[in-house]
Amino acid sequence: MRNFDMRTLTALMLLTLACALVLGATGQSARATEGEAARPAPAGSLRGVYAGDMDRSVDPCGDFYDYANGVWRAANPIPASMTRWSRRWASGESAKDRLKTILDEVSARKDWSKGSVEQQIADYYGSCMDQARIDALGAAPILPLLADIDAMKGPADVQKMIVRLHTIQIPVPFAFSSLPDLHDPTRVVANISAAGLGLPDRDYYVKTEPRFQDARDKYAAHVAAMFGLAGAKDDAAQAAATTVLKFETALAGASLDNVALRDPQAIDHTTSFVALKTLTPHFDWDAFYAAGRLSKADLNVSEPKFLQEVDRQLDATPLPEWKAYLKWQLIHAAAPALSTPFVDENHAFYGRYLGGASEIKPRWKRCVESTDSNLGEALGRKYVERYFPPAAKARMREMVKNLLAAMKETIDGLQWMGPETKTRALQKLATFNPKIGYPDTWKDYSKVDIRRGAFWPNLVAGRSFAVKDDWAQIGQPVDRGRWDMTPPTSDAYYNPLLNEIVFPAGILQPPAFDMNAVDAVNYGAIGVVIGHEVSHGFDDEGAQFDAQGRLQDWWTPEDLKNFQARTQCVVDQYEGYFIEPGLHHNGKLVVGESIGDLAGAKIAHLAYAISQRGKPPAPTIDGLTPEQQFFVAWGQFRGDAIRPETQRLMAQSDPHPIAKYRVIGPLSNLASFQQAFACKADAPMVRAAGVLCEVW
Repeated sequence: MRNFDMRTLTALMLLTLACALVLGATGQSARATEGEAARPAPAGSLRGVYAGDMDRSVDPCGDFYDYANGVWRAANPIPASMTRWSRRWASGESAKDRLKTILDEVSARKDWSKGSVEQQIADYYGSCMDQARIDALGAAPILPLLADIDAMKGPADVQKMIVRLHTIQIPVPFAFSSLPDLHDPTRVVANISAAGLGLPDRDYYVKTEPRFQDARDKYAAHVAAMFGLAGAKDDAAQAAATTVLKFETALAGASLDNVALRDPQAIDHTTSFVALKTLTPHFDWDAFYAAGRLSKADLNVSEPKFLQEVDRQLDATPLPEWKAYLKWQLIHAAAPALSTPFVDENHAFYGRYLGGASEIKPRWKRCVESTDSNLGEALGRKYVERYFPPAAKARMREMVKNLLAAMKETIDGLQWMGPETKTRALQKLATFNPKIGYPDTWKDYSKVDIRRGAFWPNLVAGRSFAVKDDWAQIGQPVDRGRWDMTPPTSDAYYNPLLNEIVFPAGILQPPAFDMNAVDAVNYGAIGVVIGHEVSHGFDDEGAQFDAQGRLQDWWTPEDLKNFQARTQCVVDQYEGYFIEPGLHHNGKLVVGESIGDLAGAKIAHLAYAISQRGKPPAPTIDGLTPEQQFFVAWGQFRGDAIRPETQRLMAQSDPHPIAKYRVIGPLSNLASFQQAFACKADAPMVRAAGVLCEVW
C-alpha cells in the first residue's frame, strides 16, 4: 500500500508512528478469522465479491467507485472515532479485537516469568488500561523532565537535553536514525533529517491561504491549552505558544516541501563526521555520538539547509525560547500517555480539527495500538500463532510468484523501452525479496523493563529500546531480516534500498486476502496490492535505484525520456481530480502511489490470467464474470468513505490520492476494464487515447 517516500527513508525509527493504515473486512468473514480465516473452503464453496455492497443502479462505466461499493458506504456511515471507513478499515479495527483477546488472556495470569513475551505485553497493556491511576497522576510523569528543561543554564544544557529527548524517541529539532547507505546499501549509516514540527508539514507554517492561517491559529491555541494543563499560568502559556509557533516556523521555512522530499536526489548528501561539525559548528556532535555510542563514520544529512537553521537557532535563539520549544515537544509527545484532559485536548486538535473524527477511540483500543507500537514483535508473535497459519503464507507466496512473473512479461513486452534498459529492469526484478507475514527472527525485548502500574515508564522503556535498537545498526552490515512494520499491521511497503516488498500478517485478512474467495477476488484485492508494491520499484522514485538498491542511474537517455513522459501523464491526470472546489490533488505529490495503483492493477490482472492457465474456466458468480469480479474486488477493497477534513489533509500532505481516485483513476486507463464492462469509448471511466496513461 505504501512506498517508502524519502522522508520515511530518512527517519526509519519513526515508522511505528506512521503505520496506522488499517485494512480488512467485517461481518461473517471477519468473525471467521477466529481460528478459521485461513482454512481453505470445501471445493465449490469459494466466494465471490460482496455483491450486496454494490450499487447496480450506477453505470460501472460512469462511476465505478459508487458501482462497486456504494450500497455499503450508504448503509455504513463513518463511525465517530474514525476518519475513513470501509470493509477494509472495519476489518483493521476488528483485528484490534483479536489483539485485545490475546492481551486479555495473558493479562489474566500474574505468574509469567520476568522478561517473557507474555509478561511484557500483559504488563504494558495493563499499565495503559489503568485509567484511574493515569488520571490521578495528571502531568506528574513528565514534571521531572520539564523541571530539568527549566533548569537549563546555557547552550550546553540545551544540547544535553536534545540528546535526552532523542533517547526516548522525541526527535527534536532533527531526527537521527539508521539508514542503509544510499550508494552502498549493504552497510548502515547514520542519517540526520528534518523533524520537530507539530503541524503536518512545512506548508502549514509558510502558506498564506486562509485554511493554513486558521490551522496556525488553532495550533497556537492548542499549544497554549496543553501548557496550561501542564501547570503554566494563562499568560505564560500564551507566551509559550507564540514562541513555539515562531520557532517551528523558522525550522519549517528551512525544510523541503512534500514534493521535494519525494526526490531521492534531494536528500542525498553523504557527509563525513568532520564535515558535519563544520556544517553545524554550534552543536556538540562529539557529545551526541558519545551518548549514543556511535561510530564517527560517514553519514547522510538529508536536508543540510535545515540543519544549518538548527545551528543558527542554537547560536541566536535566547535560552527561554529553547526551553519553551523543548517543553512543548515533550508535552506533545507525552500527551496520549497522560491523564484524560491531555488526551482530550490532543484529540480535539489532531483528531477532530485536522482529521474530522468527533470522538476518540475507546481506551482499550488505544492501549492495543500502543502495545503494538512499542512491543510489536512480542505481541506479533502471539498474533501470528493464532491468526496466520502456514496455508495463508503458502498461498501468498504463490500469488507473489505470479505477480513477479506478470511484471516480467510486462517488461519484456514494452515497446517504449530499449533492450539495454530492459535487461537492467529485469535484473532488478530478479532481486526482489518478498517478505510475508512475520520476521524469521523475532526481536528480543526481554531486557526491556516493563512493570504493572507504570505506563509512562513503560512507554519510555519501549521507546528507549527502539532508539537503541535502531542506533545499534549504524556502522554494521545491513540486516535484511529486519522488518519496519509489526506483524499485526494492516499495511504493506516497498523499500528501494533493500529492494524488498513486505506484507505483514495484519493485511492478509478479508477483504484484502481470503482463503475462501475465488482467485479473481484475491487477485483483484491483495493481488493489486502486491502489484502496487512491485511497481514501486519502478515508479518515479524506485526507478532511480538499481538492482542492488543503490541510488544509481540505470537508464539509457532515450528510455528515461520516454519514462518521464509517461510519468507526466499520471501527474496531469491527478492534477485534474478535485477534493472540493478550489482544491485538487497535487499530481507531483501523488504520482508515485498513482503509478503503483495503475501498474498494480494492470499486472495483477495479468497475474490472475497466469494463475488460470491450464485450469477450467472460472465461474460467473452473482451475475459477475471473473473479469468483472476482479475489478469489483479492487473497487470494494479501495472504496473508502473519507471525512472532508481528512481529504483536505491528504491533498496537502499525503502521497496517496483519496480513495475515490484510487479506484477510478487507474481503472479508467485500462483496456481490460473497458472490455470487462463493455464500456463505450466516450464513457467517463474510459480515458481518451490522447490522455490515456500507461507507464508499465
